[in-house]
Amino acid sequence: MKIIGLTGGIGSGKTTVAKMFAELGIPVYNSDVEAKILTNTSEAIRKELILLLGDETYKNGKLDRKFLADKIFNDKVLLQKVNAIIHPKVGEHFKNWVANQTAPYVIKEAAILFESGSNVQCDLVILVTASKKERIRRVMDRDQVSKTEVEARMNNQWNDSEKIKLSNFVIQNETLPETKMQVETIHSQLI
Repeated sequence: MKIIGLTGGIGSGKTTVAKMFAELGIPVYNSDVEAKILTNTSEAIRKELILLLGDETYKNGKLDRKFLADKIFNDKVLLQKVNAIIHPKVGEHFKNWVANQTAPYVIKEAAILFESGSNVQCDLVILVTASKKERIRRVMDRDQVSKTEVEARMNNQWNDSEKIKLSNFVIQNETLPETKMQVETIHSQLI
């Protein structure tokens, strides 16, 4: 079974593209969603994050995402340490998930596929792109955050020109009808 990585910078629309593949019957593993679940259910992750960041990392048994974001988004070294705790556990969970799938290929959706090194687990990679202006607008609307906060998040991800060099397919996600056509074309090539 082929593993197809699906990535794109924040606000590019990779989740929208993932839903389009799911509508075509392709199983999609959302690494970001699974990582959020695992940070609250894995005792090993909880212990390591508390050891690294302190007891205030968890409130009422749940990861305090704002506390974590405030700590890591302007500290690349700390971000790498947090990723080194979480990503191996997500990778293990993904392997178990793939073993239970029967489709001709699966999609592994991950915002930081290249940054985390997870692209090496993929047979091919699809990159979703959109203009920077559009990405900022989408994230500001979705997360109710400032332009400065969005740009800070973007600065922790590789830029599209770096990702394009390592991708097998690039979907330009500006309008939904055009994006859907691109997804269908790639799907027909993959099956």
